[in-house]
Amino acid sequence: MNKKIGFIGCGNMGGAMVGGLIKSGFIRKEDLIVSTKTEASGSNLKKNFGVETTLSNKIVAEQSDILILAVKPFLYKKVIEEIKECLSKDKVIVTIAAGVTINSMEYWLGEGYKIVRTMPNTPALVGEAMSAICANKNVSEEDMDYVFKIYKSFGDYVELEEKDFDGFIALCGSSPAYVFMFIEAMADAAVKLGIPRAKAYKMASKSVLGSAKMVLDTGKHPGELKDMVCSPAGTTIDAVVELEKQGFRSAVIEAMIKCAEKSKSM
Repeated sequence: MNKKIGFIGCGNMGGAMVGGLIKSGFIRKEDLIVSTKTEASGSNLKKNFGVETTLSNKIVAEQSDILILAVKPFLYKKVIEEIKECLSKDKVIVTIAAGVTINSMEYWLGEGYKIVRTMPNTPALVGEAMSAICANKNVSEEDMDYVFKIYKSFGDYVELEEKDFDGFIALCGSSPAYVFMFIEAMADAAVKLGIPRAKAYKMASKSVLGSAKMVLDTGKHPGELKDMVCSPAGTTIDAVVELEKQGFRSAVIEAMIKCAEKSKSM
């Protein structure tokens, strides 16, 4: 028997997950149901992915075996109060929000519920998400295996202790924004040097993609791979020295620390 996966809310992250699930072929469209805030959002989802949509969070909660809460962190308590009467303790409730802890969920729901805390990132839409996953004691190995398969369908995942989620959010949850800024800056420089913008974006993006693949496929330290590009008295080492002068690595580190601190305070 196929499990029914439900999403309450379907903004940027929820939409990326739904899109990733559909594109992977892991689940049939008829085994997905999504609640949206407006009819327009629901119509767009139907048009783009062919999934069932509703304006009722309760309907999604009632029909789902795996319930993914894809709303903003400040809405979690309100949504749980709304749907609690529709939740049985055999359902697996999955969170994807920064700052919403397992303890908070257990407090709002009461004892005995199966809660899985996750943090995916938006590359789920292209099948390249990186997600963190942890669960409370009520979640069985079989339940976890199914959740792992969901997240594997649109990327990869790590099991992580909940105490490390703030660091993960800084490293993976928010980092696509940093990378997009880097690609944009590279392309701007290329345009200044005379390369057409469309070509500049393509070349910058492929360079980032290829470099990341080298780290993953070779297993070499990023510093070693960097040294391989830096010929003595060559062009690359001049660029690297300038980046160091401008505080490139320090800026990235400080930005991630700020991000983690914000996550802790939510």
